Amino acid sequence: MAQPLFFEPVFKERIWGGTHLQEFGYKLTSDQTGECWAFSAHPNGQSIVRNGEYKGRTLGSLWEEHRELFGNLKGDRFPLLTKILDANRDLSVQVHPDDTYAKTNENGELGKTECWYIIDCAEGAELIFGHHAETKEELSRLIDEGEWGSLLRHVKIAKGDFFYVPSGTVHALCEGTVVLETQQNSDTTYRLYDYDRTDAEGNLRELHLEKSKDVITVPHALPQVEMRADTKEGKKVTQFVKEAFFTVFKWEIQGEAAFEQNEPFLLCSVIEGEGILMHEGETYPLEKGDHVLLPADFGAFLVSGQLEIIAAHV
Repeated sequence: MAQPLFFEPVFKERIWGGTHLQEFGYKLTSDQTGECWAFSAHPNGQSIVRNGEYKGRTLGSLWEEHRELFGNLKGDRFPLLTKILDANRDLSVQVHPDDTYAKTNENGELGKTECWYIIDCAEGAELIFGHHAETKEELSRLIDEGEWGSLLRHVKIAKGDFFYVPSGTVHALCEGTVVLETQQNSDTTYRLYDYDRTDAEGNLRELHLEKSKDVITVPHALPQVEMRADTKEGKKVTQFVKEAFFTVFKWEIQGEAAFEQNEPFLLCSVIEGEGILMHEGETYPLEKGDHVLLPADFGAFLVSGQLEIIAAHV
């Protein structure tokens, strides 16, 4: 019988992190915790199953040894990585390469296309999304001269907003923002600008200006994604994005709602509320901060309660 797999996250201390991840029920060991790697099979931090017959196993080992859980998908690595980020301070301005550039320049690493769901943010919060350069020459000049005010595109945000961030997009989360990020399974980031901040030893953090110039899309193009919402008994399902690397939904559940899991796998992160997952006569409590993988052939299931879930599959 297919069972839901609950995962223990991996936490990452960051110069820009804070303590907001405590609000998901996590016990933090640092007041600069910036990232919760909820579903991760990346070598830099693997999440671990906390229930059932696979308790104690890493996501990566299940991918290698029990590919049937993932519909026997092809590939040399688990394709997705889910994070919750606490931007207690501004993140560095970054850009990610695509698969082709990363494979050549980053020892076979994947590129990184990602997306953000804004779980919460301070009043008046914003993020950096894109740039104003019209040509590669203008981009290079503005970077070389440090004309960040002229180059970077700022966008006001609100709780519940969604952003699709393809590789090649200049971006940065800014102070006072908590997001759930769904991305390719990659840890490749090119840092374009870091506000001249120093680390604990007083050193400026490394920048990657030439690689950034190589991969930034010019001119910036707003990604075109079609959001769709469907309301049925007990639930509202919003499809945020359906693209080559992932499909991402938000489930808003009030009462009892029926679902069907027919994908190779489904990643479910509870971002608000609590409830119960019911499957083949078994019940599983769901709480804010839980991350549950529903394997292939999971089939029909019910969720009851009042809760919000971000769900993703390839």
